[in-house]
Amino acid sequence: MSLVPISELLKKAEEGGYAVGAFNCNNMEIVQAIIAAAEAEKSPVIMQASQGAIKYAGIEYITAMARVAADNASVPVALHLDHGTSFNQVMMCIRKGFSSVMIDGSKLPFEENVEVTNRVIAVARAVGVSVEAELGKIGGTEDDIHVNERDALFTKPEEAKEFVDRTGVDALAVAIGTAHGQYKGIPELDFPRLEKIRSLVNIPIVLHGSSGVPDDAIEKAIQLGVRKVNIDTNIREAFVQACRDVLNNNTKEIDPRKVLGPAREAATVIIREKIRLFGSSGKA
Repeated sequence: MSLVPISELLKKAEEGGYAVGAFNCNNMEIVQAIIAAAEAEKSPVIMQASQGAIKYAGIEYITAMARVAADNASVPVALHLDHGTSFNQVMMCIRKGFSSVMIDGSKLPFEENVEVTNRVIAVARAVGVSVEAELGKIGGTEDDIHVNERDALFTKPEEAKEFVDRTGVDALAVAIGTAHGQYKGIPELDFPRLEKIRSLVNIPIVLHGSSGVPDDAIEKAIQLGVRKVNIDTNIREAFVQACRDVLNNNTKEIDPRKVLGPAREAATVIIREKIRLFGSSGKA
């Protein structure tokens, strides 16, 4: 089937009380792992590409792989831009065939964030592309985007309501204590803040930086209204560790397929685990 916007997937997730996994892809093997996991679990799935992935693989390769994957899949698949930071970059992804985009204006003053989000929405809605925005700053590192942990600002519930009222965005990423990259300790999520935000806005909430967050915390966040959960670091960890294992066991191996094949399988396993955790198994 063809690529679908995340709004279509998240509407059903809202009705069913589960979340859809958004998994970052950087190469062919990870794209294959995402689709294999979604097929095995009979789950809708979001493939997303960050600025780093686009820079590494090239936007033409990313979109071509996603189209092939979706065309041959029996489950709904979205291709989503993760953390687009400029209007021009978002427009490029829409032109190239992304079914959903994120405009991340979280570093901007509130009014500028509203303005750039509305500019993106005006174009995206006209061509059936859904839009995610971010309010508050999520700590850690997301490719080329750095936010010092001590400067990371949690999302203010009243601002979230005003932002959604003034933009009508399809999904909102909030800062409640997660961080991009590997955690140094166990993250503590601000559930009262999430609950308050959810009581004020009637759109799907997105949780970034979810790799390393304890399962029970993820489950509670979903109970409180999170409908899209982003996973990247856990996939990288599984993928790279499998490569290391192959090469450590056979230092003379020169066949990339024998290195990347097991890495693909390891990524598939972790993605399937996340899909089950998010409650989207069998929801395709």
